[in-house]
Amino acid sequence: MLILPAIDLLGGRPVRLRQGDFDRVTRFGDDGVALARRWADAGAKWLHVVDLDGARSGQWRNLPLIAEIASAAQIPVQAGGGARAMADVEAALAVGVARVVVGTAAIESPSSFRPWAARFGDRLAVSLDVRGETLAVRGWTSQSAGGLLAVARALRAAGAARFIHTNVEQDGTLHGVDLGGLQTLAPLGLPVIVAGGIAGIEDLAALRDAGAEGAIIGRALLDGSLDLADALRVAAVARSSRSRV
Repeated sequence: MLILPAIDLLGGRPVRLRQGDFDRVTRFGDDGVALARRWADAGAKWLHVVDLDGARSGQWRNLPLIAEIASAAQIPVQAGGGARAMADVEAALAVGVARVVVGTAAIESPSSFRPWAARFGDRLAVSLDVRGETLAVRGWTSQSAGGLLAVARALRAAGAARFIHTNVEQDGTLHGVDLGGLQTLAPLGLPVIVAGGIAGIEDLAALRDAGAEGAIIGRALLDGSLDLADALRVAAVARSSRSRV
């Protein structure tokens, strides 16, 4: 299983939101580039970067900084938060982002997502952020009409290659991971990366054994409650070797 340290950018600085709430922000330093180097030097193979300003505004706000992060880290970066049009995806790929995360544009119109999927393929991941029984969109300020499984099925039919599932109510809380969303999506047969609430190696082992392709970890790494080396070790254990954890 892949471990992706998260770097969420607000006003150009690394932060974490609690439950997707922009009024509940914790800053973690001032230098996103240094943080990216830190995770890369510690053994991360991918980074997950979110432009929180872009998520709210509907277009990239921190793309130059994301470009710096991708260049400095020298490992693949997946980034989201400002891609509501094809040109936004192209702009991110052009500055070195390896995979662009899209949410609102895909969820609100799966049929319109079809040409995106055809054009970008595996360079796109669709973020399915669940709050309660619905999907959160537009920087987690609005809710979609469709439920998780129905929307995911429509997006798979439109050509989605990968999902990222986040339980917004768990995100930034360290209260444990939502396996239910992964279990709902797994039968669709696409890779699923999971985020939200990951607090320790037990959560990672559970995700690994449930078949997650990857785990995005934010607050637990930033506040030191989970060590990246330990996370990488657990993620590397084969799913069938649970007794070794």
